[in-house]
Amino acid sequence: MTQPTDIRRVHGPRPRLLDLFCCQGGAAKGYDDAGFDVTGVDLAPQPRYPFPFVQADAIAFVLEHGAAFDFIHASPPCQHDSECQRIQSNDHPDLIAPTRTALETTGRPWVLENVRGAVPKLRTPVMLCGQMFALANYRHRYFETGGGFTLAQPDHPAHLVPQAKMGRPVPPGYYGQFVGNFSGVPLAREVLGVPWMNRDGIRECIPPAYAQHIGRAALEALAGLGVAA
Repeated sequence: MTQPTDIRRVHGPRPRLLDLFCCQGGAAKGYDDAGFDVTGVDLAPQPRYPFPFVQADAIAFVLEHGAAFDFIHASPPCQHDSECQRIQSNDHPDLIAPTRTALETTGRPWVLENVRGAVPKLRTPVMLCGQMFALANYRHRYFETGGGFTLAQPDHPAHLVPQAKMGRPVPPGYYGQFVGNFSGVPLAREVLGVPWMNRDGIRECIPPAYAQHIGRAALEALAGLGVAA
């Protein structure tokens, strides 16, 4: 169900962020925590999304409305490049290049996120891992930046805790792999910081801690451009 939102550019106390391909809002929560007013866009209904939401084609929406926002985050579907989908030989659209092209038309700073399998298609991406934010998880996500925004690569702590096998319960002393048809939704919610999500949202989400880190850097960049923070 579409939740209507005013997409006009209004300078208030919090800069406006457009969250494309938003799913259930893991990135959105982090950007909100950093200090943005967030609007999500997704082709599918997202009743669990915790902020204003527009049901629409994300690329078409950013082409028409992207310039009305101060910062743009895009997470085009990762299934095309995910290991699980390659194993299952499923076909999915590759939207990375079309999304980048659309972002570049807006004149706004942006981030384009995806999974490890998409790294060859991303331009000098920064990798974020749960260990960088004291999360009990190793979820790697890759972030290309553009529109004048850059992000430094944090140090990557060693992976010293063993991971449970994919799809298996998480034994004591192990980290979970919360992908596919995993078990342990309550644990995943706690570990990743997404208590409102169901399994479908969790297995693809960006942990809010990652987006909060990016959002803080984005706010510093925007402050240099005279955008209120």
